[in-house]
Amino acid sequence: MRTFSLLKGQPVFNTKSGQKIGEVCDLCISSNGKVNGLLIKKGVFFKQSFFLDIEKVASFGLDGIMIEDNGHLVKLKDDPEYTLIHQHSLNGMMMLSKSGESLGLLKDVYFQEELGTIIGYEITDGFFSELTEGKQVIQSEKPLAIGKDAIIVDVNNT
Repeated sequence: MRTFSLLKGQPVFNTKSGQKIGEVCDLCISSNGKVNGLLIKKGVFFKQSFFLDIEKVASFGLDGIMIEDNGHLVKLKDDPEYTLIHQHSLNGMMMLSKSGESLGLLKDVYFQEELGTIIGYEITDGFFSELTEGKQVIQSEKPLAIGKDAIIVDVNNT
């Protein structure tokens, strides 16, 4: 299990050549709440975004992401359904329980790297709340509903 904040900025390496290919800049999340890939920034001066299917990752290490073939990086033609911080960003969206209780604002996600399953959501009520209460994590293995104004998550069976 890993959070996006730990993954962001990690280098992506080719296991055969040892070459650094790029670095992780975001998660690609489907409308059913599953992480289906990583956005990888590649380039020195003119950085371009590439999609890396989560199933094409050979391993998620503490200090880097390993892939076996540079061809696994696909140039982005269309924007992903949702991301955590870029286009169609979920960061800062209001989270509500299915019973209509406000949980806070989405700050980060916990997910199983190999499967892409989101299993928890780090939420915030703001900077001062984090200082006094610490970070809050909502656990939910149920798929969430992502709407224009809010993210709905089932937290009844946690």
